[in-house]
Amino acid sequence: MLDERNIDSSIDSIDAIDLFEAFLSVNSKQECIAFLRDLCTPAELRAMKERWLVAQLLNAKDLPYRKIHEETGVSIATITRVARFLFHEDYLGYKTILDKFKDRSQNSLENA
Repeated sequence: MLDERNIDSSIDSIDAIDLFEAFLSVNSKQECIAFLRDLCTPAELRAMKERWLVAQLLNAKDLPYRKIHEETGVSIATITRVARFLFHEDYLGYKTILDKFKDRSQNSLENA
């Protein structure tokens, strides 16, 4: 039986790095959808989808948390957590991807 106390839960563990490499090997939206459906429960996918939506709303508009909650149904706790990582933490994960989306949108408009 697997002893969970021996599993390294660090984001920098070999197992985690292997998972990140798996994500980087995805070549299409369809592959990504299939991989995420296999990997995550519906609740986990819903939570990630909610966090991403909140990050986009917080980044694009100066909306009060209560308004975001009313529009999306996402809890204030989740909105606060996303805002903390978006605006106050040094990881820059949300910012990096949001900037890529912004750059992609601008390039699409310029090439239209």
